[in-house]
Amino acid sequence: MEVGYARVSSVGQSLDIQREQLQAGGCERIFEEKQSGRSAANRAALKDALEFVREGDTLVVTRLDRLARSITDLRQIVDGLSAKGVGFRCLQQGALDTTRSDGKLLLNILGSFAEFEADIRKERQMEGIAKAKERGVYRGRPSSIDAEGIAKALSEGASPTAVAKQFGVARSSVYRLGQVGEARIRVRRLIER
Repeated sequence: MEVGYARVSSVGQSLDIQREQLQAGGCERIFEEKQSGRSAANRAALKDALEFVREGDTLVVTRLDRLARSITDLRQIVDGLSAKGVGFRCLQQGALDTTRSDGKLLLNILGSFAEFEADIRKERQMEGIAKAKERGVYRGRPSSIDAEGIAKALSEGASPTAVAKQFGVARSSVYRLGQVGEARIRVRRLIER
């Protein structure tokens, strides 16, 4: 059975083209998701696809970077497929057949390029952020935590667990903010002396 896997990085992108290509490539079942390819750890549809395939099946993607952007993730995924007796194929990289030595070589080369491309993109993004900060345009993401509200609730004697539930944050965030708040109070007291 040909099993397809389609992925785009963000919610605003469409899976339509990949879906059409995978259907035209003979895929009977297609797993889809909108998630970053930087890591395989948080991709539920990929996990489902890897659990679904059985010996004799072939996992199919339109391009190698749809499966993984990290050479480590790519090797782990493909090695896991091989161990199950599952083939792997890329529609746009037709020479890629992991059952042959030249296919394994090509897989590693193309995987390295995908990882390199992701690293370059991240470097450019960080350069752009640095330049925007220099111009005073970039301020970062606004805080989603009401630090003053948490500090007030803690000062009124609420437990960190209750405060975390009240504000919808992790308990560790409450502890961290509490420690920061206590440090500020200590600094103010030292300055006022």
